[in-house]
Amino acid sequence: MQSSQDRSNGPSRSGRKARSKHDTAAGVERQTGERSARKTKEITLLKRISSMGASFVAPVTFALLLITFVVQGYGVPTESMENTVMTGDFLFVNKFIYGARPPQYIPLTRIPIPYFRLPGLRLPHRGDIIVFDWPGDRDEVKTVLDTDYVKRCIGLPGDTVSIVNRIVYVNGNRIPFPPDVKFDTYNILPKGYADPMIFPEGSGFNADNYGPIVVPKKGEVIRLTPGNFLKWKIFIEREGHTCDLRGSTVYVDNKPAMDYKVEGNYYFMMGDNRENSLDSRYWGFVPFKDIVGEPMVVYWNWNQGIPIYDLPQKLASIKWDRIGIIPR
Repeated sequence: MQSSQDRSNGPSRSGRKARSKHDTAAGVERQTGERSARKTKEITLLKRISSMGASFVAPVTFALLLITFVVQGYGVPTESMENTVMTGDFLFVNKFIYGARPPQYIPLTRIPIPYFRLPGLRLPHRGDIIVFDWPGDRDEVKTVLDTDYVKRCIGLPGDTVSIVNRIVYVNGNRIPFPPDVKFDTYNILPKGYADPMIFPEGSGFNADNYGPIVVPKKGEVIRLTPGNFLKWKIFIEREGHTCDLRGSTVYVDNKPAMDYKVEGNYYFMMGDNRENSLDSRYWGFVPFKDIVGEPMVVYWNWNQGIPIYDLPQKLASIKWDRIGIIPR
């Protein structure tokens, strides 16, 4: 049996229980505080990440909207517009003048973006230099290449275009040569010499003696016959319809058709380097929906064929006199 002194000097069972409860409560409180502190740090970190993300997303979104609907840079890889626009030029292109529209595809994919166009300041004028989506080769309904071309607008919807010994006529009126037009030779292809690469197929035209040909206009009714079937087949298919010849009857969307109503407005484009330009003479009309915009200014020029790792030669190829040029 334990003495009274022992009982008085030793800790009581109830005291141990009390301290144990106290210690447990303190530990829980400490753990709760630690969890609360960690949670606060996590929330603070998430807020910082969210803030950084928002500060990054806002300028990126603004930049995407800017290059999609306002202005965008384009490089010129070919000589088809020399000496107005030179190989190696980089252009800022005004995309809202004719009405901004999205690109054909989501960047880096072939996923199409539904077409729409914002209201523009005006329609293209004859003589404008225009950047547009290349419609494809003459016999190609839809090109697999996402390529931008820059050419001069020669014919508007409804215009009659003809070329006689390299002189362009629109609606019977002679069109002056552009200020910096370029011809490499004096060898003019004679009328009647048929270039098999010229648009439309079987026309008998060539690049120096071409037409007359009427630029399609929205609402215009085209008479279809076996004789002009090849001339209009690809055009009709580019507007989204099937077109074939069965015997002596033309079929559009598997129905006999004696005529076809044009669904959009089109333009006739030519390069200023007349002997070295693949343009509407070779692949046909450009629909308004494919027009991107108008060049504003040359902001840079260097040799695009020199790889960037050869930096000294790349920098040596810069043409400082081209910077700031406004194409006319």
